[in-house]
Amino acid sequence: MKKTEISELLNRLDAEYGTEIPCYLDHANAWQLLIATILSAQCTDARVNLVTKDLFVKYPNVKAFADADLTELEQDIHSTGFYHNKARNIIACCRRLIEDFGGEVPQTIEELTSLPGVGRKTANVIRGNVFREPSVVVDTHVGRLARRLGLTKEEDPEKVEYALMKAIPKDHWIAINTQLIALGRTICKSQHPKCEECFLRDLCSYYKKNGKV
Repeated sequence: MKKTEISELLNRLDAEYGTEIPCYLDHANAWQLLIATILSAQCTDARVNLVTKDLFVKYPNVKAFADADLTELEQDIHSTGFYHNKARNIIACCRRLIEDFGGEVPQTIEELTSLPGVGRKTANVIRGNVFREPSVVVDTHVGRLARRLGLTKEEDPEKVEYALMKAIPKDHWIAINTQLIALGRTICKSQHPKCEECFLRDLCSYYKKNGKV
């Protein structure tokens, strides 16, 4: 995609979805968002929000999670899937927060990804939503749309992240995450994209490749 097309793409996304930075995971602070994001792996945000509504009452701080009984926590988060690994990672992550960071969620990508269960996606969610650090979060929607639009051909999420960082101006890194997620959930779906309804179709490589422009 040419620079002029990227500029037009961003203008249209801003016009359609705005430039506010909504977070789809309910949280009151950094550690709650960290745990909610760990739970969100292979799970819908809506399901995570249902679970954390009671979870954050039962475990009101980082220490409570660090001291949690593994089997009991597994039961508490069972409905989010992959609950064995998630429970282990949450307990280990909170213990590391206490031991190495004074119970506070760190800010740098290096520190965040040193925590159990925290990859670049989760780290960038924290950096963007909590610390407002320019960051690109590549979930399944963002990766799919980046390829369809022609912003990258990469499949690996980390490579997609770097490609978007190169193609997209830094002041749009955070906003484009939620904008593409919104588009992916409503129009550019995985199995049945609604191309005829899409306000980006004339810019889209996928649409052009299918001979519709």
